Amino acid sequence: AVGSPLVMDPNSICRKTKRLAGKQAELCQLEPEIVQEVAKGTKLGVRECQYQFRFRRWNCTSHSKYFGKILQQDIRETAFVYAITAAGVSHAITQACSMGELLQCGCELTRSRAPPSPTAGSGTEGTAWEWGGCGDDVQFGYEKSQQFMDAKSKKGKNDIRALIDLHNNEAGRLAVRSYMRTECKCHGLSGSCTLRTCWRKMPHFREVGDRLLERFNGAFKVMGGNDGKTLIPVGDNIKPPDKQDLIYSADSPDFCSANRKTGSLGTRGRVCNSTAMDTSGCDLLCCGRGHRDETVVLEENCLCRFHWCCVVQCRKCSVRQELSLCV
Repeated sequence: AVGSPLVMDPNSICRKTKRLAGKQAELCQLEPEIVQEVAKGTKLGVRECQYQFRFRRWNCTSHSKYFGKILQQDIRETAFVYAITAAGVSHAITQACSMGELLQCGCELTRSRAPPSPTAGSGTEGTAWEWGGCGDDVQFGYEKSQQFMDAKSKKGKNDIRALIDLHNNEAGRLAVRSYMRTECKCHGLSGSCTLRTCWRKMPHFREVGDRLLERFNGAFKVMGGNDGKTLIPVGDNIKPPDKQDLIYSADSPDFCSANRKTGSLGTRGRVCNSTAMDTSGCDLLCCGRGHRDETVVLEENCLCRFHWCCVVQCRKCSVRQELSLCV
């Protein structure tokens, strides 16, 4: 998709130098190991998108021709893709720092931070506290994600599409940075907790995906202001979106039928749940066209045994499964 080569094909981003903005080209030349983590983070984001949308009419398909069309629109689904991939890049780079895989960064510096407070009712009120371990340097990951993911959009930042993309990228990064958690370990004789060492960790990426899906469900429709630099919520008495909200400017197609122009693969042949009332239910997923039941035979691993040392051997068993498919 034009403007979205990173999401479409993250591994080849540095080979497409003509498409790169200055900061991206600079990172490709000077910090190729960072770019490798950018590619990993983008894939992490797309996989999480596919998990979160697995029961919806649009299931975040990575089929390039259709995915590219989605990324060219200002719809809610695009907002989620941009947010989750920016979050994935931030998460992957920060994780690589903590694992010692990058020379440019390491563990979070905690010298200037106040010691952590004991949690209520923890029974450790008299315990000594200190920062230690390897806290995640989420600020480094945040900044590198910002440099790479925002570079393309900043070139035309008076354009409503660029403003929306920049906002959604930031919402994704904040879904990681704003929800750091404190982890602690007790030290002392015989299991006593005379000293607690604590460090800061990123949320698990599934938590990030869950949080951004909530933002997707409550996304704000916006339009450009007269000055070309602001975004205004559409509708009466609607509060302006905050930095962590997702925003879009165009209504989504219904994704019921295949349509190359809109990037819709349609839902024909999709597996649905005949008893569910949510988005995975056959009524909603099949767009009222109905469904058919089909029995399929699948092969699964069974009767697995562990043999010393260290092999697990399994047999293949045939399992009959009843599926409901959209017509």
